[in-house]
This record gives sequence, structure tokens and C-alpha cells, in this order.
Amino acid sequence: MAYGTATASYALRFDSGRICLDLLTTTHPEERLDSVDRLRAWITGSGLVPPGTPLTGVDAGWLRAFRELREQVGQLVGGELDGRPADGALIRVNAAARGAPPAPCAVRTEDGALVRRLRALPTCEDLLAAVARETIELLTDPKARASLRRCEGDNCPIVYLDTSRGRRRRWCSSEVCGNRERVARHRRRAALARA
Repeated sequence: MAYGTATASYALRFDSGRICLDLLTTTHPEERLDSVDRLRAWITGSGLVPPGTPLTGVDAGWLRAFRELREQVGQLVGGELDGRPADGALIRVNAAARGAPPAPCAVRTEDGALVRRLRALPTCEDLLAAVARETIELLTDPKARASLRRCEGDNCPIVYLDTSRGRRRRWCSSEVCGNRERVARHRRRAALARA
């Protein structure tokens, strides 16, 4: 699933299985958190805040803080997958997790349905804490951690949580990297048939 924009290369993705991993996808194939507006779209699209939450306080400082946390989460996750501990990143992610994530509450709409809202407008630290805590939960849960995979697509660094039946998922997205692989395989077969 992607948050729509006019160009597919800039589409925000929310299909890696965890918000912290979705944050990592914002660097590939190019920087996707390139403005305050894009960060607002990512925060809402990721589910960190309920739809309609005013994010008027988001500024360049938030953008810098989210990019810094993204770098630390990437080093930590990559280090765990590669068997090379990234203790500096671990210290910084743990520090970010000390804050309290935004407190949710349920409110009734005019038609009587319950919807999630936040008790107060979130601060940057609140949202960073939510992402950092999720990273810690992911990496310390043996079952979830065992489901972490790197995309097998050419030059694709995306890490995702494989919840597929049989745990045989190979690509970050069947529509993106999976499709590229199928097209490349077809071209190779066509080239062999011509030869």
C-alpha cells in the first residue's frame, strides 16, 4: 500500500509490517522524507496518529529528528540481521524510547461508532518514542525477529516482516521488486530463445 503522490518513485510505502520498518523504506530509492509536508503525510499514513490529527507543530526540527531516528533504527536492525551489533545505535534508540508515546482514547462519532483519537496533540518526542519502542519490541520478540527479511530484489535494502503463509516471501513488494524480477526473468528467457 502506498500513500499516493503523482510520482511512484516518491510514493510513501506502508507494507513492511511495522511502523519502524516503514520508516526505513523512506530512504529508497531516494529520500522520501524531503519536506515537512511529506513527514506529516508519513506520520498519518503510518498510523502513528489517527486520521485527522492536526500536525501543525511539525517543522524542520521534527524532520531532522525523524531522519536521525531512522538512521539509528536502520543501523540497529541491519546490525542485528548481519550479526554485527550496533551498540551506539542501540543506546540512541533506547534513549528515544524513554519518552511516552501519545496516549490514545476512544470517542464516539455522531453516528455512535467508536474512533481512536489522541488525548493531546503529539509532540515530536512522543512520536519518536512510539517508533523507538516498536523497534525495541520487534528486536526483542524472538518470533517477530525471526520473521525479519531483507528484500531479494536487486539493490533493494528494504527490510520487512515476513508474515506470509510458509514464510516464503522474497520481496519487499510483489508489485515492485517481485514484478521487476519477473520482468527480468522473462527478458532472460526471451534472449535465450533468440540466441
